[in-house]
Amino acid sequence: MAASSASSSLFSLLFLCLLLTMATAMAFPGHKAHATRSAHSNHGPASHNYRDALSKSILFFEGQRSGKLPSSQRMKWRGDSGLSDGSAMNVDLVGGYYDAGDNVKFGFPMAFTTTMLSWSVIEFGGLMKAELENAKEAIRWGTDYLLKATSHPDTIYVQVGDPNKDHACWERPEDMDTPRNVLKIDAENPGTEVAAETAAALAAASVVFRTCDPAYSKRLLDSAIRVFQFADKHRGSYSNGLRNFVCPFYCSYSGYQDELLWAAAWLHRATKNPSFLSYITVNGQTLGADESDNTFSWDNKHVGARVLLSKAFLVQNVGPLHEYKGHADNFMCSLIPGTPSSQTQYTPGGLLFKMSDSNMQYVTSTSFLLLTYAKYLTFSKQVVTCGGVTVTPQKLRAVAKRQVDYLLGENPMGMSYMVGYGSKFPERIHHRGSSLPSVSSHPAKISCSSGFSALYSGGPNPNMLVGAVIGGPDAQDRFNDQRNDYEHSEPATYINAPLVGALAYLAHSYGQI
Repeated sequence: MAASSASSSLFSLLFLCLLLTMATAMAFPGHKAHATRSAHSNHGPASHNYRDALSKSILFFEGQRSGKLPSSQRMKWRGDSGLSDGSAMNVDLVGGYYDAGDNVKFGFPMAFTTTMLSWSVIEFGGLMKAELENAKEAIRWGTDYLLKATSHPDTIYVQVGDPNKDHACWERPEDMDTPRNVLKIDAENPGTEVAAETAAALAAASVVFRTCDPAYSKRLLDSAIRVFQFADKHRGSYSNGLRNFVCPFYCSYSGYQDELLWAAAWLHRATKNPSFLSYITVNGQTLGADESDNTFSWDNKHVGARVLLSKAFLVQNVGPLHEYKGHADNFMCSLIPGTPSSQTQYTPGGLLFKMSDSNMQYVTSTSFLLLTYAKYLTFSKQVVTCGGVTVTPQKLRAVAKRQVDYLLGENPMGMSYMVGYGSKFPERIHHRGSSLPSVSSHPAKISCSSGFSALYSGGPNPNMLVGAVIGGPDAQDRFNDQRNDYEHSEPATYINAPLVGALAYLAHSYGQI
């Protein structure tokens, strides 16, 4: 009875969020009309059912849930898992997300996933219509966990599970019997990257829930400020103290300066407190504001921070941040073929290519930044200048659309890289739960080693992880759809998170929602 009441209360709250956001969108019809008008005047018929892809991209997160699943769970082949997580250190760490195809909860990519889901909703949530409620549920599943992980002062619980032992098994999350070790950072063993990213996630999510759940929003923001202060005061890489457990899986290669700038940018966005603006203006250069590391990912946030801070200048006229328009322009110029500073590799079929391991994460994160920056430029009636070449917001949108269309099937393989979208998509993804029989169809436990027969079998996965976007093809547009090829066949939450915003924009711009 209590569970039913709680579920009803949560539904009411989410429904209120949806109504308030829709009301906000209706209150500013000019933006909505402009988005539709500019899209329809520049494009022909829609290449894809972006609305269907949007729905599926959000549904995917339900397949990655850890913890006690709610009655509203739509991915029915999944069951409860990790119900004693945290008990090894007498803390409740039940919930959150598995990052990819394994059963470990890595706090660093989970926080980045939550930040990017939140940014997707902040920029494009007003266009999502019925999917907005689902997107907010996906965010809340992440933030509920991050609040637990940051509940103790000057301590953040950053991982549950032993990745080496977990990877030595191939078993369903519902069956896992590998150690659920709990890793933490504190003042003696700092981890600035993961602490600052967690602060960014909480701050970004506080913006999402500000209107429809102000009490939850305040709780998120209070925690974000406290966690950021901890990250900034106790500086050090978590890859040092926790190297044996976080490397090579989510080792921090870019350092922690980018996360400090990124978190400060989000706290400035969430609070408008001048202390954060001062922090950014004083520390921006030492934190790498103008470095030419043109990659945006769970590890490196510099480019994302530049684009986010450019909004404060372009849209809100925050003068001290004027230089971030130039920093963001430099990134955009690096992406556009034919500009003097173009330095991005594309496959023969036209896919942005950064590296062979999980390349699609760079495709989705870059596409999101292109569309978001185009939005800011359009608002302020500005363009990007790349040497003597002028790049318009429409050009940025076209580049982003080409990447999303490639992902959805317009490529030499004729393959959609989103599971369950289109007529041809990966059937043998590198994902334990998807590749093994579900608990409902096979109630008996599947032990650690006996599951490996599924890893190397040639048949399709029995459970479809709808909406999962995998690592994608190689540099020559080739994809073999082999389950043991984790570099190309494994999905991840941080691949999908920025794609949610991009798909919302495209679905709206073609009148599909």
